[in-house]
Amino acid sequence: MKHNIPDSVIKNYQTMVRKLTPKSPLGSGCLRAFVVGGFICIIGQAATDLSHVYLDLNASEALTFGSVFLVFITALLTGIGVFDRIARYAGAGTVVPITGFANAMVSPAMEFKAEGWVLGTGAKLFTIAGPVLAYGISTAVAVGILYFLIGW
Repeated sequence: MKHNIPDSVIKNYQTMVRKLTPKSPLGSGCLRAFVVGGFICIIGQAATDLSHVYLDLNASEALTFGSVFLVFITALLTGIGVFDRIARYAGAGTVVPITGFANAMVSPAMEFKAEGWVLGTGAKLFTIAGPVLAYGISTAVAVGILYFLIGW
């Protein structure tokens, strides 16, 4: 698409944008994401190991406990406003899949809590999770049917 803006104006604009755009601290951002993400994983592993030893859960149950523990802690920290501060500091480090999913579920619910428990929090709780769960369950059913028919 052709425009009528002179090239000198475009170059001046691009120069101004480059000058005013804040530089992203890539190295320190990656380090913070690595450290915080690793710490989240350590907490999850500790919950799994401790539940295996002290709650006498088998390996499968301990893994489930560790996942549920991370979801609970993330939801709690999101609800009291702490997880957002951690996420601002660590960036992608907090998007360890299960904690990112828990935060994505609770955040919209917290945003609409003023509208009430049912129409606010309850309705918005599955704004993000609903499509993910629907896709996951549908895919699981389709794979199950294929497994049954083909007999993998």
